[in-house]
Amino acid sequence: MGKDKRKKMHLSKMYSIRRNGFEEDLSQIGGKGFSRVVHCNENGGLEGINLQNFADNYVRSTKYTPVTFLPKSLFEQFRRVANFYFLVNGILAFTPLAPYSAVSAILPLIVVIGATMVKEGIEDWQRQQQDHEVNNRIVKVHSGGGDFITSQWKKLKVGDIVKVEKDEFFPADLLLLSSSYEDAICYVETMNLDGETNLKLKQSLDATSSVNEDSKFNNFKATVKCEDPNASLYTFVGTMNFQEQRYALSPQQLLLRDSKLRNTDYVYGAVIFTGHDTKVIQNSTDPPSKRSKIEKRMDSIIYFLFFVLFLMAFLGSIYFGVVTKDDLDGSRMKRWYLRPDDSEIYFDPDQAPMAAIFHFLTALMLYSYLIPISLYVSIEIVKVLQTIFINKDVHMYDEESDKPAHARTSNLTEELGQIDTILSDKTGTLTCNSMEFIKCSVAGTAYGRGVTEVERAMAKRINGEDRFDEIVTEAYSHLSVKGYKFEDERITNGRWINEPHSDVIQKFLRLLAICHTAIPDVDEETGKVTYEAESPDESAFVIAARELGFEFYKRTQTSVSFKEFDPKSKKHVERSYELLNILEFNSTRKRMSVIVRDDEGKLLLLCKGADSVMFERLSKKARQFEEKTRDHVHEYADAGLRTLILAYRELNEKEYEEFNEKFTEAKNSISADRDDLISEVTDQIENDLILLGATAIEDKLQKGVPETIDKLAQAGIKIWVLTGDKMETAINIGFACSLLRQGMKQIVITLESPEIIAAEKAGDKNSIAKVSKNSVQKQIAAGQAQIYASKSDAYALIIDGKSLAYALNDDTKNEFLELAVGCASVICCRSSPKQKALVTRLVKEGTGKTVLAIGDGANDVGMLQEADIGIGISGVEGMQAVMSSDIAIAQFRFLERLLLVHGHWSYRRISSMISYFFYKNIVFGTTVFLYEAYASFSGQPAYNDWYLTLYNIVFTSLPAIALGVFDQDVSARLCLKFPLLYQEGVQNTLFRWRRIFSWMLNGLFSGIIIFFLCMKSLNPDSYDKNGKTAGMEIVGATMYSCVVWVVNCQMALAVSYFTLIQHIFIWGGIFLWYLFLIVYGALPSSVSTTAYKVFMETLAPAPTYWLVTLFVVIASLIPYICFKAVQMRFYPGYHGMVQWIRHEGRANDPEYFQMVRQQSIRTTNVGFTARSIARDKEFEWHLER
Repeated sequence: MGKDKRKKMHLSKMYSIRRNGFEEDLSQIGGKGFSRVVHCNENGGLEGINLQNFADNYVRSTKYTPVTFLPKSLFEQFRRVANFYFLVNGILAFTPLAPYSAVSAILPLIVVIGATMVKEGIEDWQRQQQDHEVNNRIVKVHSGGGDFITSQWKKLKVGDIVKVEKDEFFPADLLLLSSSYEDAICYVETMNLDGETNLKLKQSLDATSSVNEDSKFNNFKATVKCEDPNASLYTFVGTMNFQEQRYALSPQQLLLRDSKLRNTDYVYGAVIFTGHDTKVIQNSTDPPSKRSKIEKRMDSIIYFLFFVLFLMAFLGSIYFGVVTKDDLDGSRMKRWYLRPDDSEIYFDPDQAPMAAIFHFLTALMLYSYLIPISLYVSIEIVKVLQTIFINKDVHMYDEESDKPAHARTSNLTEELGQIDTILSDKTGTLTCNSMEFIKCSVAGTAYGRGVTEVERAMAKRINGEDRFDEIVTEAYSHLSVKGYKFEDERITNGRWINEPHSDVIQKFLRLLAICHTAIPDVDEETGKVTYEAESPDESAFVIAARELGFEFYKRTQTSVSFKEFDPKSKKHVERSYELLNILEFNSTRKRMSVIVRDDEGKLLLLCKGADSVMFERLSKKARQFEEKTRDHVHEYADAGLRTLILAYRELNEKEYEEFNEKFTEAKNSISADRDDLISEVTDQIENDLILLGATAIEDKLQKGVPETIDKLAQAGIKIWVLTGDKMETAINIGFACSLLRQGMKQIVITLESPEIIAAEKAGDKNSIAKVSKNSVQKQIAAGQAQIYASKSDAYALIIDGKSLAYALNDDTKNEFLELAVGCASVICCRSSPKQKALVTRLVKEGTGKTVLAIGDGANDVGMLQEADIGIGISGVEGMQAVMSSDIAIAQFRFLERLLLVHGHWSYRRISSMISYFFYKNIVFGTTVFLYEAYASFSGQPAYNDWYLTLYNIVFTSLPAIALGVFDQDVSARLCLKFPLLYQEGVQNTLFRWRRIFSWMLNGLFSGIIIFFLCMKSLNPDSYDKNGKTAGMEIVGATMYSCVVWVVNCQMALAVSYFTLIQHIFIWGGIFLWYLFLIVYGALPSSVSTTAYKVFMETLAPAPTYWLVTLFVVIASLIPYICFKAVQMRFYPGYHGMVQWIRHEGRANDPEYFQMVRQQSIRTTNVGFTARSIARDKEFEWHLER
């Protein structure tokens, strides 16, 4: 079907499409919310309409612009309380109150803020590059005179006429004018919008369908009046004035941005909405500034330290004020060295209150070393390096799509280790959009030896190995047909004629070849037939029929032709059935039928549909295979397969004529209840059916999905599925990936009760809303009662989009969340993008837990941005989700390693690193405070200015960074073997207040030990052989050396996994301290001040210095060593037990290994492990019976 000729198929006559049906109430056009006026094909001359009133087609997903980067980035930095404090501190350092130089105070802040802003800028630049790719895509635009030129998407304007060709995305929201089909239909794939892979049929107005060639647009003019931009994907109200006639527009004529043209050579469309006015972008929100829970708690710790700092400064200042007031007792001076008799205000006894206030400000600056200024920038560095490890992980690289994992932001790596709930899209995320015919049941006999992903995963779980591998590889080595994975020698290659019920098999396969709406495309050179179908299911059916000898090859408006093997003549014959009617599938009917006349003149109704509606429509005399077929359908569902029941009946002429008259009348109706009229007529004819059998199709999951879900469930992570797909499809996928299983009780919330249907027919919107809301509330209450009545059972909650709209109301959402949290699985069907985002917000805010959302389409953008972490699937078409995500991966299965390995490591590393930072600063701050107290709170620092400045930046930060980047409590293999390790992050065991305070207490004890041992050891005895006593510079340098040694040795004790880099950083930090002392001390005394030659001439030659350092370091670390020894030996945590496996070399001890591993398998109702356990229990129950 080339592009140079018009397709002749009048498909509108096969369907019940309404092209120019009744006009709805269009009086609202021109009013509020319906004021948009578009002049089509005006090429910029819009007759008084200012084009600037409309948005351009440029789309931006970046966080900053060149104008907002500096102010917004600075705001991001200074909303961190520590950074703001150090800004104020830096300003005060320029006053005489400062106990140190201004440069030494302000330089660290500039380094910290500058490094963070550079990182933010680079990340946003990468987002801008992705925006650039989308905005510069090419489309053909009418330039006048019937000529179409290529133009970039971003240059499109409202009113432009564009030509979109097969397999291209629509660049904006377009009004369909005509297509390559003569009756102006086109097929559209909306996977990026609603997640559905089945194609949608769109059709233009009759009036514009003849404008179907480039040259015909030379004089084309039209005016569209329609609704203003809004987020509703499924509605569109408007009119078109064309050739002095007014036509009503409906969603049938609207082609949405980011949907894709399929099975149609080309379409022409007029641009209605552009850029951020398009419906898909209206459904998204601005990229939020996400902060991890650890970072938020870190702010709380900083606030606590501020409180301690202020308290210390306040108490010290009161003491200082009291003592200063008493400094002069007549002519006697108590603190003569402060010269209170000839002092400025800072030490003047007559102005003691002011002296206390000034001391308070000085103390605030001096004690600022309790607050780790380099903590934030160190965390930023660590997170960037962690994201590089994620990006470079070969185990998360997908060879097929050539795409590695890509962390698009580094702010949230530790959040990956704290996920409580995963909200997942279905299509393109759990599935790979590939249906395969794998099994069937005909005349009560099961056929097909295929093995599903679920069966394979369960077998691997039970037996420890994949026993199907060798069998399946051999059986399917010759099968290379997409959509067909069926193998059974009993009916393949024409051998079905030897089966006991060969006549039923023949009718079954004929039904597969006839009952569908697929279009065949025959290659003229090879004669090979391919099919263009509305859904992957239909494609799989016709391919299966072809491979089994019933090849559908031709369709006209009135006939369906196929080739089949004739048992009588033993030859392949061509048959042509007259196609009379197609009774379409919809979610209410749950079935589709065709009425045909065979080559013998018999009238046949061929029907396929869901078992829930088909079995009740069977004739009482034609149920001989029903029991066995039901059993087979049950088995297929348990294996994760999508099933349909196939049945037929013969019609007599009179019966058909009566039906056809009513059907035609209902189809041509222009009333609001047209669909209900059609449904009533079809219900009457689709009865007394004769059962043929059932089909079983595998909705091909992405590789490793069941195993991943099972492992995540063992890790204690809850998994919800939010999909735009219909309920039946979502339930089937739930079974396929083991979120659902046989025996799990389903709580289904839907609005399909007779009461609601009657209200909808009445058409009163208020009445419909009231009845629907009451119904949803009753169903939620009933579900809660059901769970409370039997808490031991496993429940699954399944809710459709209409019900979800009422469940998310403010007065209902808490009850809905309570019900959902009480269920093992939750599946939300027919969810709009807005609803996905609202559910995500409800779970995040309602539970207070960390929520991860994962999806692949533009319909998932709101959900990804609303979640604590958004994961975009980059392995499928469309970049909208990836561009709005925090991390992109190619396959759902990579989520297992991303969370259980990288998430666990990142959480543990960041938590330990932050705890260590507070520890080392409290050690340092304690010595500063105690020395100032020792110096009568005079504001005298214990250390040189540059000692103070470089402590956090140089001597102690690098080991902490190495801990945050390289440390591993257990290996990646053990993380995956023992998924319960992940619960450390979910329960936040490593960053709860108790653990943080224990590290602070450790720091306090270490600081006290260092100060008092140093002071007692160095005073008042002589320091060297010349009898010289230790002065302030010697005491300060010795105490500082002890602090550097203690905090770095403490790091060495805390590390679980040493690398060369960690050794270099830990011992290198100590080496740098001594190198600094030598170099800085060699500078002139005007520069080095108290550090002038203090090491080379005083410290190094004195044995006392080295003995004191050794003794103090050992004494400071003994409490921690004793505590960890007792804990690991007598009270090991779960991760401690796993560490013993590694340290004691018991990884090859299967008995011990299995004992520990059993503790990691949580009691769960989700995954194939749960399915296997449930089957074992059922089997034991039957044995007991």
